[in-house]
Amino acid sequence: MQANALFFHHPASKAYKFNEDHPFNPIRAVLTMDLLKKLNKLPDSSIVIPELLADDSLLSLVHRPDYIDAVKQASYTEDRNVTALLSEKYGIGTEDTPHFSGIHHAASAIVSGSLAAADAVMRGDTLHAYHVSGGLHHAFPERAAGFCVYNDAAIAIEHIRIKYGARVLYIDTDVHHGDGVQWIFYNDPNVCTYSIHETGKFLFPGTGYVYEKGNDQGFGSCFNIPLEPYTEDDSWLESFNVTIHKVIEHFRPDVIVSQHGCDAHAFDPLSHLHCSMKIYHEIPAIIHRLAHEYTDGRWIALGGGGYDIWRVVPRAWSLVWLEMIDQPVAYSGDNSPLLLPDQWVKQWQQESPVILPKEWTDPLELLGQMPRRKDIEQKNRLTQSIAIQDIK
Repeated sequence: MQANALFFHHPASKAYKFNEDHPFNPIRAVLTMDLLKKLNKLPDSSIVIPELLADDSLLSLVHRPDYIDAVKQASYTEDRNVTALLSEKYGIGTEDTPHFSGIHHAASAIVSGSLAAADAVMRGDTLHAYHVSGGLHHAFPERAAGFCVYNDAAIAIEHIRIKYGARVLYIDTDVHHGDGVQWIFYNDPNVCTYSIHETGKFLFPGTGYVYEKGNDQGFGSCFNIPLEPYTEDDSWLESFNVTIHKVIEHFRPDVIVSQHGCDAHAFDPLSHLHCSMKIYHEIPAIIHRLAHEYTDGRWIALGGGGYDIWRVVPRAWSLVWLEMIDQPVAYSGDNSPLLLPDQWVKQWQQESPVILPKEWTDPLELLGQMPRRKDIEQKNRLTQSIAIQDIK
């Protein structure tokens, strides 16, 4: 019997932690799963623990053998000469992506979750699959970057291409450009990469411009929507709606793989967009509708960035799952916001360094308005038009 949605998580992915002070903290997934459990929306029967990778063959779909060996070496070495070489040549041990004991095992566990989610959807075991620990979209075949060691999203996509021969639409809503996935499939006409993000003029990784459209046979299968700093909800959603509908109608995929970084929120410490929880209600709802309209429901969702780990990530990531199981959070009958489970708030407030929200939405007065709103909206509309001008 086909499931409507399955939730993939391997306990070993919790070991993907660089250090105590690093902004990437795997407690994000713990907080998310606990929130869903306290809502009684994540039964054990929906959780799948994937099998760990038996060897390097699936990692090698994307990553070079010498790079995989370097990651393994970084898992146990403390030799400063070796770690300096790994940092310079392979990007492992940098300030952004430090090495830690067991880094290969933890990163491989994340890959296993995304691969298992992809197989479950493509085999027809489930319509939708969700892997919150996935979405490490900055890793390249030969180096780590931006907190990402193995590019689980790209590995899952390449696996889908090889094993199932399907056309894949990759949708990346992280505030940082999905550069690793884009460049890996830049020449592939059967993988369409779409990324909506803060412009690289001011934010890592400094790429993702509208003129990046693919190369050779892949030309026209790459779309970027770089948004102006301090973009707010309405302009973000307009940019997404106008462009993603054009792209999917043009590309006609067999399956959607989406990355749900939630760092475009105004609270996020690593970016400059000024969105609220409103977009994180809408994003999964839009993708869900597109999946049923274009891909017979086949939809694989991954996590990604998000560095306000207490106030934003658990709510945003929970909303993806709730949409998948057709129980999205809405407003109550009197149009007042629905509250988070009081038990969850009280439990985690003891550990949180900030006051946790009590509602699923953000009060608008909490965020304020940007003074250059009209100018920002006009610039984003120009970007929209340029990004899709070649689509007939």
